[in-house]
Amino acid sequence: MKGNYTFELPERLRVKLSKAVRLEWITLGYLITVVIAMYLVMGSSQAMKSAWLEDVLSLIPSLVFLISTRINRKKPNTTFPYGYHRVFSISFLTGAVALFGMGSFLLVDSSIALINAERPSIGNQVVFGQQIWMGWIMIMVLLYSSLPAVILGQLKLPLAKKLHNKVLYIDAMAQKADYMTALASILGILGIYMGLWWADAVAALFISFSVLKDGYKYLVTAIYDLMDRHPLSLTTGKKDPLIHDIQETVNSWSWVKESKVRFREHGQVYFGEIAVVVTDDFTLKDIEEGYEIIRALHWKITDFTIAPVSELPQWFMAADDSKDQKKQ
Repeated sequence: MKGNYTFELPERLRVKLSKAVRLEWITLGYLITVVIAMYLVMGSSQAMKSAWLEDVLSLIPSLVFLISTRINRKKPNTTFPYGYHRVFSISFLTGAVALFGMGSFLLVDSSIALINAERPSIGNQVVFGQQIWMGWIMIMVLLYSSLPAVILGQLKLPLAKKLHNKVLYIDAMAQKADYMTALASILGILGIYMGLWWADAVAALFISFSVLKDGYKYLVTAIYDLMDRHPLSLTTGKKDPLIHDIQETVNSWSWVKESKVRFREHGQVYFGEIAVVVTDDFTLKDIEEGYEIIRALHWKITDFTIAPVSELPQWFMAADDSKDQKKQ
């Protein structure tokens, strides 16, 4: 018997999702102004170029979150009987590939600039009749690109945790730490001001390493999720204790002799199977009640099967198998 339910967030989380969507629209509008401002002032600075490209990349999580949220609302149909939950996993992978690719490009580009000893020049600009060094204007733009972003990241982070949404979580974490990119760029610009030509390229290298590291981490996570790895806690990165709770709940049923439980992530929700060796007096009503008990444990438990078997199959790898534990 299979529990195939159309997924809907609890009312309290629908409010959180609406707030997250509003914040992402605000983020998009804000980031577009940042990208334009950075492009207009970046000049020949390698650090500013890297910071600008990172800001362009930062548009992707907001865009894919908004698109994925819209697609995820569609009901299951004959073509997609399991619904559209994995659109978040695909979006997560898309963003990770873009981040990893851009990080690789920035690393090579910055290294070449450092090896060739390219000396960036920052000129002056007449503002209200006064000659102003463009470096100061760059620093002002960098502060504009980071401080509001940090605030937006702080606002999104608790929403991402409650919604168990990795796209939103990565976006929030990246914006929360955006001050690091701005600080590195500012140090590079000040290095040019003090005659340290190499400071700009070193700052760009720092930014590229940061982008590449995050891109690699998220790329591995996205691939593992699409390969049906067991669910992980969004905040700790360890196996979600909810799966252990499901196993303990099933084992507590009087009509179950032994069982194995396995679940996988489909976007922000869980799909899975429960194999149970039952007693002689079990009935279909027991299984029906079991579905309701398991689904009541958490909203993330969306679609699963409870399968009565005469004995547990050896190939059925459960959440608490010792072999699986050793991999942690």
